[in-house]
Amino acid sequence: MRVAAAVELSDEQRQQLEKQARARSVSVRLAQRSKMILQAAAGLSDSRIGVELGVKRQTVARWRSRFNRLGLPGIEKDAPRPGRKPQISAKRVKQIVRMTTQEKPSDATHWSTRSMAHVAGISEASVRRIWKKHGLKPHLLRRFKLSKDPLFAEKVADIVGLYLNPPEHALVLSVDEKSQVQALDRTQPGLPLKKGRAGTMTHDYKRNGTTTLFAALNTLNGKVIATCMPQHRHQEWLKFLRLIDKSTPKRKQLHLIIDNYSPHKHPDVKAWLKKHKRFHIHFTPTSASWLNMVERFFRDLTQKQIRRGCFGNVAELIETIEHYVAQHNSNPKPFVWTAKASDILEKVKRARAAFHKL
Repeated sequence: MRVAAAVELSDEQRQQLEKQARARSVSVRLAQRSKMILQAAAGLSDSRIGVELGVKRQTVARWRSRFNRLGLPGIEKDAPRPGRKPQISAKRVKQIVRMTTQEKPSDATHWSTRSMAHVAGISEASVRRIWKKHGLKPHLLRRFKLSKDPLFAEKVADIVGLYLNPPEHALVLSVDEKSQVQALDRTQPGLPLKKGRAGTMTHDYKRNGTTTLFAALNTLNGKVIATCMPQHRHQEWLKFLRLIDKSTPKRKQLHLIIDNYSPHKHPDVKAWLKKHKRFHIHFTPTSASWLNMVERFFRDLTQKQIRRGCFGNVAELIETIEHYVAQHNSNPKPFVWTAKASDILEKVKRARAAFHKL
């Protein structure tokens, strides 16, 4: 008959096991295993210990063996288990990932969980698990635009330099126009927000005209010089430049960051700028309007006032815009530019490298 291996305990081990056997803060399994080892050290057989603790003899023998091999750590954690064999093989998963990233369904531009499950012959839940594990989101699409401006690097360095290290005795103004701002009114009144129900708004609308907002954001203090005009030709642009000239201290040099819109380069505009020496123009790279800080102001205006607004006519729209600008200027907060030119150029470099690989 096979005799179980003897268990010998040091004073420190015995104290720890007795503490675990009595403690209520440890798991029931660990307390039971501690009792097994203490009784085994007292010379009891595996069968006897099993009867007293209500477990199988084989269970006692297993934990006696693990304690003799590993000591206290051997009974504190369960041995790793292989788990259930995957129903979908690694080869099949690899094939689904390849199909998701390199192929398209016959009737759509991208895969859905339903279409992939149908083609792959697995459940939609399995498709979701595979996509989640591999970070795949076919339903999402991010748009991008790489600038082809040959002077992209120089312009980025120039503009970011104005944001991060503006010149002394000068104002840096981020200037642009938000054209074709529509005065939209809804065909029916919506229901207000209430508990358990979101506010409502009809999907159809009536167009009541448009206006163009000209805005110049002072990058130092966040204040905005703004006006609305019916069009955005070079004539209106010249009017806005004159407004900037009147609204800023005469002793200050003005550095205007603007885009490459054709009215900004009209001969009449160039002639006016030639006479007003304190105006210095810095053009953003083509297809890089995100570099113009005033776009952030336009975004906030759209989200907070225009997108959900209802305007019976253009005058109401202009009044709303002017009220928002006045409130903004009463407590202006400058937008803080943190990206360095080198960081921007490195990202663009990676994007272009990825584009050329396609």
